[in-house]
Amino acid sequence: MSRIGKQPVLIPDKVKVDIKGTTVSVDGPKGKTSKTFAPVVKIEQKDKTIVVSPLDETRFSRAMYGTARSVINGMVKGASVGYLKELEIQGVGFKAILKGNQLDLSLGYSHPILHDIPTGVKVTVTDGTKLKIEGADKQMVGQVTAEIRAYYPPEPYKGKGVRIVGEHAERVRRKEGKTVA
Repeated sequence: MSRIGKQPVLIPDKVKVDIKGTTVSVDGPKGKTSKTFAPVVKIEQKDKTIVVSPLDETRFSRAMYGTARSVINGMVKGASVGYLKELEIQGVGFKAILKGNQLDLSLGYSHPILHDIPTGVKVTVTDGTKLKIEGADKQMVGQVTAEIRAYYPPEPYKGKGVRIVGEHAERVRRKEGKTVA
């Protein structure tokens, strides 16, 4: 049995949850999310909590109910508090400008990079080099962050590129340049 799956998900006061079979819709001050889960889990609302349990004792059912509980907990947290990722652009002449629902990135290429911002995600640019990506859906915030970072990941010699604030040093390992003997 999953130790995570056994725990109930607490619903804050400002959040509304609607459960229809295996489809869960969560609506709160930061946004609305909805997800359909595999039909091997039983999802029910009891007072101000959501309880997830496996329907049968198959291996897949036991594996999925912990996952379903974790995803539902993330949906409730996203609807009430929201998710935030911060990016930082480093490099001479590198900058970002927000144009409507598109992000215009100047990253040293011969052409500007236009990245469409999906609905449900809010991008804020400050100082031209700092980006805040916010939203109620954890997966979508992470996906937009990863797509923007992939245009120019930090390079190992000068450290130029788009990096996630607080990114581990192992992911952006610096190399020693050539030395004159």
